[in-house]
Amino acid sequence: MPYYSQWGSPEWVAAIVGNNADPCDDPGWQRSGFAHADDYRFWAKRLCGLTCLESALDYWGVGHAPRAGLLEAALRHGVYRVREDGGVDGLIYRPFAAWVEADFGVRVEVMTDEGIEASAARLNADTLAIVSVSPEIRYPDRPNARTGGHLILLHGRGDGGVWFHNPSGVAPYQADAWLPYATVARFHARRGMTLARPR
Repeated sequence: MPYYSQWGSPEWVAAIVGNNADPCDDPGWQRSGFAHADDYRFWAKRLCGLTCLESALDYWGVGHAPRAGLLEAALRHGVYRVREDGGVDGLIYRPFAAWVEADFGVRVEVMTDEGIEASAARLNADTLAIVSVSPEIRYPDRPNARTGGHLILLHGRGDGGVWFHNPSGVAPYQADAWLPYATVARFHARRGMTLARPR
């Protein structure tokens, strides 16, 4: 399962989220397809869901545009909505589901009010899941103040827990990370989506 950071390079995540480093100091930001640094700075911190999608598409060998191109398509389909106050609403699940099914053949099922064990039980050789957790999950040994607000990609389960990629994670909870269900449940907002391999 390919891992991607929502920023240019995985090794830069700790500096960006922990020390407010400029994401554009990482030369890897230009791989994202953004033409302007300010656009990248604005959007990269908001693209956890598209980063999860990118991992899934590449895992299944489905062609797609660079991340900036994915964002352009997502905006056209109402997956993100830029507010008048300059903020962003999104990733909005149902427009996302309609878009990725139409453009990539990925079948999406929206999950609401469902615990992490039930969502993980949906995983199989052809099914992944994107679930909403607090971004605080990058430091799972610390207390958290919220649930939701960030998306991670579930790609396996076993030994009483779940395997996942966190697009804004820091090692050892970044790529192919494992946590027990009880720990994930503290951060989990009980919502998400399954992604099924295109037929």
